[in-house]
Amino acid sequence: MRASAFVYPWDVNGDPGAPARIASLGVSQVTLAAAYHSTRALTPRHPRHRIVTAEYAAVLYPPGDVWAGRDLRPHPAGDWAPGDAFGEAAPALVSAGLEVHSWVVLAHNSRLGAEHPDTSVVNAYGDRYPWAPCIAQPRVRAYLTALAAEAAVRPGATGTELESLGWYGLAHLHAHDKTGGVRLGEAAQYLMSLCFCPACEEGYGVDAGELAHGVRAALEPVWRGARDGGWAYVERALGAETAAAALAWRESVARTLQEEVITAVRGAAPEGFRVLLHADPVSYHGGANAGVDPAHILSRADGVVVPCVDGMHRLAPFAEHAGERTVLAANLTVVSGMGGNPARLASDAARAREEGANELRLYHAGLASDADLAAVREGLAGW
Repeated sequence: MRASAFVYPWDVNGDPGAPARIASLGVSQVTLAAAYHSTRALTPRHPRHRIVTAEYAAVLYPPGDVWAGRDLRPHPAGDWAPGDAFGEAAPALVSAGLEVHSWVVLAHNSRLGAEHPDTSVVNAYGDRYPWAPCIAQPRVRAYLTALAAEAAVRPGATGTELESLGWYGLAHLHAHDKTGGVRLGEAAQYLMSLCFCPACEEGYGVDAGELAHGVRAALEPVWRGARDGGWAYVERALGAETAAAALAWRESVARTLQEEVITAVRGAAPEGFRVLLHADPVSYHGGANAGVDPAHILSRADGVVVPCVDGMHRLAPFAEHAGERTVLAANLTVVSGMGGNPARLASDAARAREEGANELRLYHAGLASDADLAAVREGLAGW
Protein backbone atom coordinates (compact mmCIF):
# COMPACT_ATOMS: atom_id res chain seq x y z
CA MET A 1 0.00 0.00 0.00
CA ARG A 2 1.42 3.35 -1.07
CA ALA A 3 2.18 5.67 1.85
CA SER A 4 2.89 9.38 2.15
CA ALA A 5 4.07 11.40 5.13
CA PHE A 6 3.02 14.97 5.85
CA VAL A 7 5.95 17.39 6.11
CA TYR A 8 6.50 21.13 6.48
CA PRO A 9 9.23 22.90 4.49
CA TRP A 10 10.90 23.93 7.76
CA ASP A 11 11.33 20.24 8.61
CA VAL A 12 13.56 19.89 5.55
CA ASN A 13 15.23 23.21 4.81
CA GLY A 14 18.42 23.56 6.83
CA ASP A 15 18.50 19.85 7.73
CA PRO A 16 20.54 17.97 5.10
CA GLY A 17 19.63 14.61 6.65
CA ALA A 18 15.86 15.10 6.52
CA PRO A 19 15.08 13.82 2.99
CA ALA A 20 16.95 10.54 3.46
CA ARG A 21 15.49 10.08 6.92
CA ILE A 22 11.96 10.50 5.59
CA ALA A 23 12.61 8.16 2.68
CA SER A 24 13.96 5.54 5.10
CA LEU A 25 10.52 5.31 6.73
CA GLY A 26 9.29 3.31 3.75
CA VAL A 27 7.08 6.03 2.28
CA SER A 28 7.19 6.76 -1.44
CA GLN A 29 5.72 10.26 -1.21
CA VAL A 30 5.58 13.36 0.98
CA THR A 31 2.69 15.78 1.28
CA LEU A 32 4.54 19.09 1.61
CA ALA A 33 2.82 22.24 2.88
CA ALA A 34 2.56 25.02 0.30
CA ALA A 35 -0.17 27.15 1.93
CA TYR A 36 -0.76 26.74 5.64
CA HIS A 37 -2.55 28.29 8.60
CA SER A 38 -0.86 29.75 11.67
CA THR A 39 0.70 27.15 13.93
CA ARG A 40 3.38 26.42 16.49
CA ALA A 41 5.33 23.29 15.61
CA LEU A 42 7.94 21.16 17.31
CA THR A 43 10.98 20.18 15.23
CA PRO A 44 12.67 17.53 17.41
CA ARG A 45 15.62 16.77 15.12
CA HIS A 46 16.36 20.00 13.27
CA PRO A 47 19.97 21.21 13.73
CA ARG A 48 18.97 24.89 13.90
CA HIS A 49 15.72 25.05 15.87
CA ARG A 50 13.29 23.10 18.03
CA ILE A 51 10.17 25.29 17.77
CA VAL A 52 8.78 27.01 14.70
CA THR A 53 6.10 29.66 15.21
CA ALA A 54 4.15 30.42 12.05
CA GLU A 55 2.48 33.65 13.12
CA TYR A 56 -0.23 33.81 10.47
CA ALA A 57 -1.71 31.91 7.54
CA ALA A 58 0.74 32.17 4.67
CA VAL A 59 1.92 30.76 1.39
CA LEU A 60 5.31 29.09 1.64
CA TYR A 61 6.54 30.45 -1.68
CA PRO A 62 6.55 33.95 -3.26
CA PRO A 63 2.98 34.78 -4.39
CA GLY A 64 2.70 35.64 -8.07
CA ASP A 65 1.47 38.55 -10.16
CA VAL A 66 -2.07 37.14 -10.26
CA TRP A 67 -2.69 38.95 -6.95
CA ALA A 68 -1.88 42.44 -8.22
CA GLY A 69 -4.77 44.78 -7.51
CA ARG A 70 -6.78 42.26 -5.46
CA ASP A 71 -8.00 43.19 -2.00
CA LEU A 72 -7.95 39.56 -0.83
CA ARG A 73 -4.50 38.08 -1.31
CA PRO A 74 -2.21 35.57 0.39
CA HIS A 75 0.72 36.70 2.48
CA PRO A 76 4.20 35.21 2.13
CA ALA A 77 5.58 33.56 5.24
CA GLY A 78 7.85 35.41 7.61
CA ASP A 79 11.16 34.22 8.97
CA TRP A 80 9.75 30.76 9.77
CA ALA A 81 9.70 29.90 6.05
CA PRO A 82 11.42 32.68 4.12
CA GLY A 83 11.68 32.96 0.35
CA ASP A 84 10.56 29.98 -1.69
CA ALA A 85 10.52 27.49 1.18
CA PHE A 86 8.44 24.97 -0.77
CA GLY A 87 10.70 25.37 -3.80
CA GLU A 88 13.77 24.68 -1.68
CA ALA A 89 12.36 21.62 0.08
CA ALA A 90 10.69 19.91 -2.89
CA PRO A 91 13.80 19.14 -4.98
CA ALA A 92 15.67 17.93 -1.90
CA LEU A 93 12.89 15.43 -1.25
CA VAL A 94 12.71 14.40 -4.91
CA SER A 95 16.47 13.79 -4.89
CA ALA A 96 15.88 11.26 -2.09
CA GLY A 97 13.50 9.33 -4.36
CA LEU A 98 10.29 10.78 -2.95
CA GLU A 99 7.33 12.00 -4.96
CA VAL A 100 5.95 15.34 -3.75
CA HIS A 101 2.33 16.44 -3.40
CA SER A 102 1.53 19.99 -2.36
CA TRP A 103 -0.54 20.42 0.80
CA VAL A 104 -2.86 23.41 0.50
CA VAL A 105 -5.03 24.73 3.34
CA LEU A 106 -7.84 26.90 1.98
CA ALA A 107 -10.86 28.06 4.05
CA HIS A 108 -8.96 28.39 7.33
CA ASN A 109 -7.21 31.72 7.65
CA SER A 110 -7.21 33.91 10.75
CA ARG A 111 -5.25 36.75 9.12
CA LEU A 112 -7.83 37.03 6.34
CA GLY A 113 -10.55 37.38 8.95
CA ALA A 114 -8.57 39.94 10.95
CA GLU A 115 -7.84 42.11 7.92
CA HIS A 116 -11.25 41.65 6.27
CA PRO A 117 -13.80 40.93 9.03
CA ASP A 118 -16.70 40.98 6.58
CA THR A 119 -15.39 37.79 4.94
CA SER A 120 -15.85 35.70 8.09
CA VAL A 121 -18.55 33.25 9.13
CA VAL A 122 -21.03 34.87 11.55
CA ASN A 123 -22.93 32.58 13.93
CA ALA A 124 -26.54 32.85 15.08
CA TYR A 125 -25.47 35.01 18.05
CA GLY A 126 -23.67 37.53 15.80
CA ASP A 127 -20.16 36.33 16.74
CA ARG A 128 -17.61 36.38 13.93
CA TYR A 129 -15.20 33.50 13.36
CA PRO A 130 -12.11 35.22 11.92
CA TRP A 131 -10.45 31.87 11.24
CA ALA A 132 -13.36 30.74 9.02
CA PRO A 133 -13.92 32.54 5.70
CA CYS A 134 -17.53 32.28 4.50
CA ILE A 135 -17.34 30.27 1.30
CA ALA A 136 -20.71 31.59 0.10
CA GLN A 137 -19.27 35.06 -0.55
CA PRO A 138 -18.21 35.57 -4.19
CA ARG A 139 -14.95 37.34 -3.44
CA VAL A 140 -13.96 34.67 -0.89
CA ARG A 141 -14.67 31.99 -3.49
CA ALA A 142 -12.60 33.85 -6.08
CA TYR A 143 -9.74 34.18 -3.60
CA LEU A 144 -9.81 30.49 -2.63
CA THR A 145 -9.98 29.36 -6.25
CA ALA A 146 -7.01 31.49 -7.28
CA LEU A 147 -5.06 30.44 -4.20
CA ALA A 148 -5.67 26.76 -4.89
CA ALA A 149 -4.56 27.02 -8.51
CA GLU A 150 -1.33 28.80 -7.54
CA ALA A 151 -0.42 26.93 -4.35
CA ALA A 152 -1.26 23.46 -5.63
CA VAL A 153 0.74 23.53 -8.81
CA ARG A 154 4.21 24.26 -7.49
CA PRO A 155 7.37 23.18 -9.31
CA GLY A 156 8.29 19.66 -8.24
CA ALA A 157 4.75 18.64 -7.24
CA THR A 158 2.99 15.82 -9.10
CA GLY A 159 -0.28 16.21 -7.23
CA THR A 160 -2.03 18.18 -4.54
CA GLU A 161 -4.05 17.53 -1.38
CA LEU A 162 -6.58 20.27 -0.64
CA GLU A 163 -7.55 20.75 3.00
CA SER A 164 -10.47 22.85 4.27
CA LEU A 165 -12.15 22.99 0.87
CA GLY A 166 -15.62 23.49 2.29
CA TRP A 167 -17.32 25.02 5.30
CA TYR A 168 -15.28 25.89 8.35
CA GLY A 169 -17.05 26.71 11.59
CA LEU A 170 -16.58 26.59 15.33
CA ALA A 171 -14.08 23.74 15.42
CA HIS A 172 -10.67 25.32 15.00
CA LEU A 173 -8.22 24.54 17.80
CA HIS A 174 -7.60 28.27 18.01
CA ALA A 175 -4.60 29.64 19.92
CA HIS A 176 -5.13 28.88 23.62
CA ASP A 177 -8.54 27.42 22.76
CA LYS A 178 -11.02 27.58 25.64
CA THR A 179 -14.13 26.13 24.00
CA GLY A 180 -14.15 22.72 25.68
CA GLY A 181 -16.07 23.71 28.79
CA VAL A 182 -19.35 22.52 27.27
CA ARG A 183 -19.29 19.29 25.32
CA LEU A 184 -20.59 19.96 21.82
CA GLY A 185 -21.82 17.00 19.78
CA GLU A 186 -22.36 16.87 16.03
CA ALA A 187 -25.62 18.80 16.14
CA ALA A 188 -24.25 21.59 18.34
CA GLN A 189 -21.10 21.90 16.24
CA TYR A 190 -23.26 22.23 13.14
CA LEU A 191 -25.63 24.75 14.70
CA MET A 192 -22.72 26.83 16.00
CA SER A 193 -21.19 26.78 12.52
CA LEU A 194 -24.22 27.97 10.53
CA CYS A 195 -23.32 31.30 8.95
CA PHE A 196 -25.53 34.39 9.09
CA CYS A 197 -23.51 36.81 7.00
CA PRO A 198 -25.58 38.70 4.39
CA ALA A 199 -24.76 36.21 1.62
CA CYS A 200 -25.92 33.25 3.68
CA GLU A 201 -29.00 34.98 5.07
CA GLU A 202 -30.12 35.59 1.51
CA GLY A 203 -29.17 32.12 0.34
CA TYR A 204 -30.98 29.95 2.87
CA GLY A 205 -34.37 30.41 1.24
CA VAL A 206 -36.08 30.74 4.64
CA ASP A 207 -36.49 33.68 7.00
CA ALA A 208 -32.97 34.17 8.35
CA GLY A 209 -34.13 35.85 11.54
CA GLU A 210 -36.42 32.95 12.38
CA LEU A 211 -33.67 30.47 11.52
CA ALA A 212 -31.21 32.24 13.84
CA HIS A 213 -33.82 32.30 16.60
CA GLY A 214 -34.39 28.57 16.09
CA VAL A 215 -30.67 27.87 16.27
CA ARG A 216 -30.30 29.79 19.53
CA ALA A 217 -33.30 28.01 21.02
CA ALA A 218 -31.93 24.64 19.93
CA LEU A 219 -28.62 25.38 21.66
CA GLU A 220 -30.11 26.41 25.02
CA PRO A 221 -30.32 22.80 26.32
CA VAL A 222 -26.71 22.25 25.24
CA TRP A 223 -25.50 25.19 27.35
CA ARG A 224 -27.26 23.58 30.30
CA GLY A 225 -25.38 20.33 29.76
CA ALA A 226 -27.75 18.28 27.58
CA ARG A 227 -26.31 15.92 24.96
CA ASP A 228 -27.50 16.36 21.40
CA GLY A 229 -28.59 13.61 19.06
CA GLY A 230 -26.88 14.38 15.78
CA TRP A 231 -28.83 15.34 12.68
CA ALA A 232 -32.12 14.07 14.13
CA TYR A 233 -31.76 16.71 16.88
CA VAL A 234 -31.24 19.44 14.26
CA GLU A 235 -34.40 18.39 12.43
CA ARG A 236 -36.47 18.28 15.60
CA ALA A 237 -35.18 21.63 16.82
CA LEU A 238 -35.45 23.59 13.57
CA GLY A 239 -38.20 21.64 11.87
CA ALA A 240 -37.45 19.21 9.06
CA GLU A 241 -38.27 21.66 6.26
CA THR A 242 -36.16 24.50 7.64
CA ALA A 243 -33.27 22.17 8.47
CA ALA A 244 -33.36 20.74 4.95
CA ALA A 245 -33.38 24.20 3.35
CA ALA A 246 -30.37 25.37 5.35
CA LEU A 247 -28.44 22.19 4.64
CA ALA A 248 -29.28 22.31 0.91
CA TRP A 249 -27.83 25.83 0.71
CA ARG A 250 -24.64 24.85 2.48
CA GLU A 251 -24.21 21.67 0.44
CA SER A 252 -24.70 23.57 -2.82
CA VAL A 253 -22.21 26.27 -1.81
CA ALA A 254 -19.55 23.73 -0.84
CA ARG A 255 -20.14 21.48 -3.84
CA THR A 256 -19.91 24.27 -6.40
CA LEU A 257 -16.79 25.71 -4.75
CA GLN A 258 -15.16 22.28 -4.83
CA GLU A 259 -16.00 21.99 -8.52
CA GLU A 260 -14.60 25.45 -9.27
CA VAL A 261 -11.38 24.83 -7.36
CA ILE A 262 -10.75 21.42 -8.89
CA THR A 263 -11.34 22.84 -12.37
CA ALA A 264 -8.95 25.73 -11.69
CA VAL A 265 -6.22 23.45 -10.35
CA ARG A 266 -6.54 21.10 -13.31
CA GLY A 267 -6.39 24.08 -15.66
CA ALA A 268 -3.08 25.15 -14.15
CA ALA A 269 -1.57 21.68 -13.79
CA PRO A 270 0.29 19.42 -16.21
CA GLU A 271 -1.32 16.22 -17.45
CA GLY A 272 -1.39 13.45 -14.85
CA PHE A 273 -1.41 15.83 -11.88
CA ARG A 274 -3.50 14.24 -9.10
CA VAL A 275 -6.07 16.29 -7.20
CA LEU A 276 -7.21 14.94 -3.82
CA LEU A 277 -9.43 16.43 -1.10
CA HIS A 278 -9.29 15.99 2.66
CA ALA A 279 -12.87 14.87 3.12
CA ASP A 280 -15.54 13.54 5.46
CA PRO A 281 -18.48 11.51 4.04
CA VAL A 282 -21.08 13.33 6.19
CA SER A 283 -22.06 16.38 4.17
CA TYR A 284 -23.01 18.62 7.12
CA HIS A 285 -19.64 18.17 8.84
CA GLY A 286 -17.24 21.09 8.58
CA GLY A 287 -13.60 21.75 9.30
CA ALA A 288 -10.28 20.65 7.85
CA ASN A 289 -11.90 17.54 6.38
CA ALA A 290 -14.75 19.04 4.40
CA GLY A 291 -18.11 17.30 4.48
CA VAL A 292 -18.90 16.02 0.99
CA ASP A 293 -21.21 13.74 -0.94
CA PRO A 294 -18.90 10.79 -1.72
CA ALA A 295 -20.41 10.00 -5.12
CA HIS A 296 -20.20 13.61 -6.25
CA ILE A 297 -16.68 14.36 -5.08
CA LEU A 298 -15.25 11.16 -6.53
CA SER A 299 -16.78 12.09 -9.88
CA ARG A 300 -14.69 15.28 -9.80
CA ALA A 301 -11.48 14.63 -7.86
CA ASP A 302 -8.91 11.86 -8.24
CA GLY A 303 -9.54 10.78 -4.68
CA VAL A 304 -9.84 11.70 -1.04
CA VAL A 305 -7.77 11.71 2.13
CA VAL A 306 -9.99 10.49 4.96
CA PRO A 307 -9.41 11.06 8.71
CA CYS A 308 -9.10 7.74 10.55
CA VAL A 309 -7.82 8.86 13.94
CA ASP A 310 -10.95 7.44 15.60
CA GLY A 311 -11.48 4.41 13.38
CA MET A 312 -11.95 3.37 9.77
CA HIS A 313 -15.71 3.93 9.54
CA ARG A 314 -15.44 6.96 7.21
CA LEU A 315 -13.75 4.94 4.47
CA ALA A 316 -16.64 2.67 3.44
CA PRO A 317 -18.95 5.43 2.08
CA PHE A 318 -16.16 6.50 -0.27
CA ALA A 319 -15.21 2.94 -1.18
CA GLU A 320 -18.76 2.37 -2.46
CA HIS A 321 -18.17 4.97 -5.16
CA ALA A 322 -14.47 4.47 -5.88
CA GLY A 323 -13.33 3.57 -9.37
CA GLU A 324 -10.36 1.50 -10.37
CA ARG A 325 -8.02 4.51 -10.29
CA THR A 326 -9.56 6.37 -7.36
CA VAL A 327 -7.19 7.23 -4.52
CA LEU A 328 -8.73 6.40 -1.15
CA ALA A 329 -6.12 7.34 1.44
CA ALA A 330 -6.54 6.59 5.14
CA ASN A 331 -5.07 9.41 7.21
CA LEU A 332 -3.44 7.99 10.37
CA THR A 333 -1.81 9.96 13.17
CA VAL A 334 1.60 8.48 14.00
CA VAL A 335 2.66 11.01 16.65
CA SER A 336 2.22 9.46 20.10
CA GLY A 337 2.06 12.84 21.81
CA MET A 338 -0.90 13.81 19.61
CA GLY A 339 -2.93 10.70 20.30
CA GLY A 340 -1.46 8.48 17.61
CA ASN A 341 -0.26 4.92 18.01
CA PRO A 342 2.52 4.24 15.50
CA ALA A 343 3.14 0.82 17.03
CA ARG A 344 -0.28 -0.15 15.68
CA LEU A 345 0.43 1.10 12.17
CA ALA A 346 0.60 -2.31 10.47
CA SER A 347 -2.70 -3.47 11.94
CA ASP A 348 -4.36 -0.10 11.28
CA ALA A 349 -3.20 -0.24 7.68
CA ALA A 350 -4.62 -3.72 7.32
CA ARG A 351 -8.00 -2.59 8.65
CA ALA A 352 -7.94 0.43 6.36
CA ARG A 353 -7.32 -1.80 3.36
CA GLU A 354 -10.22 -4.02 4.39
CA GLU A 355 -12.45 -0.92 4.34
CA GLY A 356 -11.32 -0.02 0.83
CA ALA A 357 -8.27 2.21 1.34
CA ASN A 358 -5.48 1.84 -1.18
CA GLU A 359 -3.08 4.45 0.22
CA LEU A 360 -1.97 5.78 3.61
CA ARG A 361 -1.25 9.29 4.83
CA LEU A 362 0.89 9.56 7.95
CA TYR A 363 0.60 12.62 10.15
CA HIS A 364 3.34 13.82 10.66
CA ALA A 365 6.98 12.98 9.86
CA GLY A 366 8.33 16.29 11.13
CA LEU A 367 6.46 16.30 14.45
CA ALA A 368 7.12 12.68 15.47
CA SER A 369 9.80 11.58 17.91
CA ASP A 370 12.62 9.25 16.90
CA ALA A 371 10.79 6.41 18.66
CA ASP A 372 7.61 7.15 16.70
CA LEU A 373 9.55 7.19 13.43
CA ALA A 374 11.19 3.87 14.30
CA ALA A 375 7.71 2.39 14.85
CA VAL A 376 6.57 3.77 11.50
CA ARG A 377 9.59 2.25 9.80
CA GLU A 378 8.80 -1.11 11.35
CA GLY A 379 5.09 -0.83 10.57
CA LEU A 380 5.69 -0.07 6.89
CA ALA A 381 8.38 -2.73 6.45
CA GLY A 382 5.86 -5.36 5.41
CA TRP A 383 4.00 -3.15 2.99
